[in-house]
Amino acid sequence: MIKERNYYVYINTNKLHHVFYTGVTNNLLVRNYQHINKDNKISFTAKYNITKLVYYEMFNNIYDAIAREKQIKGGSRKKKIALINKLNPIWKDLTLDW
Repeated sequence: MIKERNYYVYINTNKLHHVFYTGVTNNLLVRNYQHINKDNKISFTAKYNITKLVYYEMFNNIYDAIAREKQIKGGSRKKKIALINKLNPIWKDLTLDW
């Protein structure tokens, strides 16, 4: 039997919303903890202090999640802002609800 798992495509940003990071994970809580705590000190997210989760989507299939991640990454800044505004118009850090 195949274990069902959830996968997440997410967008994080810095405090001033100048820089976006789009990623995919099977554990949104742990992955954001890693970004916040700068587990990889030389990573893009550590360099630009990207710690605020402002958007995510859930998938049941990793291939669909990866395809969506690529679609978002390939989109313009304007499209990313529109996605965020639709889900999270005040740009609240969504990890604060956990």
